[in-house]
Amino acid sequence: MLPSLFVSHGAPTFPLTDAPARTFLEGYAARLPEQPRAILVVSAHWEAAKPTINAPAINSTILDFHGFPAQLYSIRYPAAGSVWLADRVTELLATDGSIVERDAQRGLDHGAWVPLSLMFPDADIPVAQLSVETSKGAAYHYRLGQRLAPLREEGVLIIGSGSFTHDLSSFREYYHALHATAPQWVDDFADWMTIALEQERVEDVLDYRERAPFARRNHPTEEHLLPLFVAMGAANGQFPEHLHASTTHGVLRMDAFAFGETA
Repeated sequence: MLPSLFVSHGAPTFPLTDAPARTFLEGYAARLPEQPRAILVVSAHWEAAKPTINAPAINSTILDFHGFPAQLYSIRYPAAGSVWLADRVTELLATDGSIVERDAQRGLDHGAWVPLSLMFPDADIPVAQLSVETSKGAAYHYRLGQRLAPLREEGVLIIGSGSFTHDLSSFREYYHALHATAPQWVDDFADWMTIALEQERVEDVLDYRERAPFARRNHPTEEHLLPLFVAMGAANGQFPEHLHASTTHGVLRMDAFAFGETA
């Protein structure tokens, strides 16, 4: 059975940087117990009012940023879409009455193609992307992940792609300091979350905004942590292996977790 993953995708320039998290992602696919039949990515960069899944024939590469080095704008990740996976996600989420919207044109935003281009650089595995619904919070996305859990037994790799910490106002101060040391308020939050995950403290993790130190400072808005809860829910109670911990630009913790790791 494939694990469900949470990965931090960092700044858009992440594929161009020499960072420990990049090296980790480039090597991770070799740990998987099998080649995925398809990949479902839940990215922080697709927010919608209701669950929405894409299903193009070939995924376009959405360059959803501006003001970065010209080299970044030449990157393409032309993975095939997956109508089968879009149909299966729609079926699974319908078990609680959810109506899933379908977008036949949308491609992959950088929350999806950045980690995929490092993990599966040949773009030879079909990919579907599912939106987050930011206003509905952590517990909703945990339950959403629970409904997606059967995909893991069907050869689908579920990847939640966000950021373990994500304060953009502080990121602007650190943009030119790729290897800056994390401030204490970043590490305090990340350490608390890691321990709570490893100790299987589900209620604490889902209520992180009230219980974790500096939660709102590290996540002024929730969209970059919501993919974690989807990956966590899809694990059917199997709690994580902490695959990687590092920091880029001082305030972006690049942690990754595998739930139900079998490698």
